[in-house]
Amino acid sequence: MSRPRIVIVGAGFAGYRTAQTLSRTARGRAEIVLLNPTDYFLYLPLLPQVAAGVLEPRRVTVSLSGTLPHVRLVLGEAGRIDLDARQVHYTGPEGEGGTLSYDRLVLAAGSVNKLLPIPGVAEHAHGFRGLPEALYLRDHVTRQVELAAATDDPKRCSSRCTFVVVGAGYTGTEVAAHGQLFTDAQVAKQPLRTGMRPRWILLDIADRVLPELDERLSRTADTVLRERGVDVRMGTSVKEATPDGVLLTDGEFVETRTLVWCVGVRPDPLAESLGLPLERGRLLVDPHLQVPGRPEVFACGDAAAVPDLEKPGSYTPMTAQHAWRQGKVCAHNIAASFGDGERRAYRHKDLGFVVDLGGVKAAANPLGVNLSGVAAGAVTRGYHLAAMPGNRVRVAADWLLDAVLPRQAVQLGLVRSWSVPLDTASPEVARVPGRPEGEPAKTRPGGEPARNQPGGEPARNQPGGEPAKNQPGGEPAKNQPVTGTPDVAPPPDQPGPGPDVAPGPVRRTDRFTEGDA
Repeated sequence: MSRPRIVIVGAGFAGYRTAQTLSRTARGRAEIVLLNPTDYFLYLPLLPQVAAGVLEPRRVTVSLSGTLPHVRLVLGEAGRIDLDARQVHYTGPEGEGGTLSYDRLVLAAGSVNKLLPIPGVAEHAHGFRGLPEALYLRDHVTRQVELAAATDDPKRCSSRCTFVVVGAGYTGTEVAAHGQLFTDAQVAKQPLRTGMRPRWILLDIADRVLPELDERLSRTADTVLRERGVDVRMGTSVKEATPDGVLLTDGEFVETRTLVWCVGVRPDPLAESLGLPLERGRLLVDPHLQVPGRPEVFACGDAAAVPDLEKPGSYTPMTAQHAWRQGKVCAHNIAASFGDGERRAYRHKDLGFVVDLGGVKAAANPLGVNLSGVAAGAVTRGYHLAAMPGNRVRVAADWLLDAVLPRQAVQLGLVRSWSVPLDTASPEVARVPGRPEGEPAKTRPGGEPARNQPGGEPARNQPGGEPAKNQPGGEPAKNQPVTGTPDVAPPPDQPGPGPDVAPGPVRRTDRFTEGDA
């Protein structure tokens, strides 16, 4: 008798924990298949430290095949799910199509950058949801500081050294906190014009930093940011983004080359394609994480609207803590569906939160005890080491080296502006040359291009765009000989990008709808 097959879509916090738990409990009695566009689990909470040069990129990634025994990894992105036929159609990393049949399906596709109908944002801003975006931001910030130090124009120097972060939640607060330390360390070795220093601006329409957390944690974070020199502006956001800067809702125009978009996330658009009941884009499930009317389908993490049994009438928020815990419950309930054990309803208990503010500073309230300063910093790093499913020694070693050695502020030029568009359904994968815009993908509903294929051209002259020609990491000037080969060769039947045209982003279908603001 053949073993039942369990297909898990997505290897974020929810999907990874589901696969990890099933690999321990199934004991070979079921075939576990994990479908994911990358071969690693990304520990998102430490991503700001990658952008700030504290951690090397591989430190925050955990090998799926190396840490998930008895789990078969399939590289690809789910495009169409046939619930009646119990099949998942996907597109592989090289454009090839594939199909996976299943007896149980776990939808843990996660979330993507949230878009708002603000002119210019999709063209000129960059998100912070994947490793390519963090690598791009680190290179871009380094390049701007280097170019600012080399210019004699004070206006140009100021615009290059002004960095705007929109969204004062977990991600935005940590990006601004780490970013200010990172750029201050750079100009200490490579001073700017007299009287000038890097300027980080943190914006949010909320009335305080970290509005979702306890007010005491919010005050701690706000104090640290302001003391460090971050320009914190609450009740303010972006009204329009242009190639030269951003127009704020209070009427001020800020000249900048950098706009980091951290306003929040939206569920992966895959959930919308199923035609099942949704709650603000999230797939509705019962407390046992099963889809009503589809007992063979489970969902957890950011893609699922899980009833909050501690707060009747509401749903659990889209956080890594909930996704990690839901993954474990989901695995137990899948096993129970095969007669192994009893089903469990998802309940959670708030154990506190930690916010890393860079250096030795943090804000934390473990078990309801509010901490700040060095004590909070120690608790925060200890929590991350305990929570990571791998690479603990390497992460600790990088922290130790960062404490005793200066950071290496170099730009590698591996990720370009056009390869990490804000408007993408797959922030974990950088865009590469491939299918031209307009050619339908076979495995996407409605002829939509596959999510790991590029679309049209990027907006030109955008803030945070590609480096100027003849700059480090930039393109060669026209009429100059070009040597070497491109990083990624296009398919034989497709022309490569021209000298001034790069393949652009795939446009998402989960556009802003009324009520999201």
